Amino acid sequence: MKREIFITSDGSTSIHLPDWNEQYHSKHGAIQEAYHVFIKAGFEKFMDTISQKKESTQTNLSILEIGFGTGLNAFITFLEADKKNIKIDYVGVEAYPVAADEVEKLNYVAELKAENNQLVFNEMHTTSWDEKQTISDNFNLTKRKQFFNEIDDENTFDVIYFDAFGATNQPELWTEEIFQKMFTALKVGGILTTYAAKGSVRRAMQTVGFTVERLAGPPGKREMLRAVKSRQ
Repeated sequence: MKREIFITSDGSTSIHLPDWNEQYHSKHGAIQEAYHVFIKAGFEKFMDTISQKKESTQTNLSILEIGFGTGLNAFITFLEADKKNIKIDYVGVEAYPVAADEVEKLNYVAELKAENNQLVFNEMHTTSWDEKQTISDNFNLTKRKQFFNEIDDENTFDVIYFDAFGATNQPELWTEEIFQKMFTALKVGGILTTYAAKGSVRRAMQTVGFTVERLAGPPGKREMLRAVKSRQ
């Protein structure tokens, strides 16, 4: 399948798949979307929630990303963990890894003004698959080359970044079966965030037990969804 690197509206790069009219990130801004959908609505929301619990002493976070892709969400999460001095165990699932020559054309390090961490971004892509790797004192990364329907984690993660390709091209990734796996993988109180807002997606989440809310979407998108596992 043909793949093209392009510049999104906020100046950051993404990968376009012309045959599907699909891209790895929003054409309205890859970095903007990552911060809005996954960092603010997922990572920061969870940390805010536990900080409000007087009995909580949690200073570490376990995150599952559905669609590791370009590594943008992982890299931004690394930067945020470093700022906040939070320890992250990050698992990124990807069936079809981005090619090395494509990674070289991605401009996230420069756009995020994170040149001091260029080696970290490189390592995220070159490190071995299916092995837990220590990226820094605050960040462990496990990349799993795996299809989403093969995920069988139970009560493992605090946050899920659900960043699969859209339901128009891959409807099998947005089913009750997949969201049941996500529900099982989350700890009670865990959060799943996604850029999607289709009614069928929301209903699938609710059917398996999630409490779902619509949120304002990132630039170019009216709404998105956030789901919480409020019970076992």
